Amino acid sequence: MAKAYSTINTTLFFGTQASNLAKLTKIKSYPDLGGSPDLIETTDLEDTQQTFVPGVISLDSMEFTANYTPDGYDAVYTQANTEGTYELRFGNQADSDYSAFTWEGQHVVYVNGGDVNGVREMTIVVTPSTAITKKQ
Repeated sequence: MAKAYSTINTTLFFGTQASNLAKLTKIKSYPDLGGSPDLIETTDLEDTQQTFVPGVISLDSMEFTANYTPDGYDAVYTQANTEGTYELRFGNQADSDYSAFTWEGQHVVYVNGGDVNGVREMTIVVTPSTAITKKQ
C-alpha cells in the first residue's frame, strides 16, 4: 500500500532571486499547483464528434492561508508587490518525503475576517509569472 504524506511542515519561501530564498511563512492551506490546459477545438465539417488538442495551461492567482501574527504579517507585507522566486516546501529537507515546487511571481497579503473564538488568519495571494515546477 502506498504511503500517505502529511501537510505538516508546509512552508512558503520567497526571495528576489532563487539563490536568496528565505522563509516567508508557515502555510495552513495551499491551492492546486497547476491546472488543466484549455482545450483547442480541432473539429472540422467531416467529423461526427468534436475533437480537441490541449492548449495553454492557465494559472490563476494562488491563495495561501497562514496564521496571523503581527510580526508574521509584517514579514510577508514587506515583501509584497516585489517580483521574485517562490518555493513551497513540503516537509523538512532531511526527511525522505521532502519535496518542493518553485515559480516566479509577486504577492499581496491581507487579514481574513474573524469569528468569535476563531483563529486569526491571513491570506497571501500570489500571482505567478512562470510555470510551477517540481524542484529536483
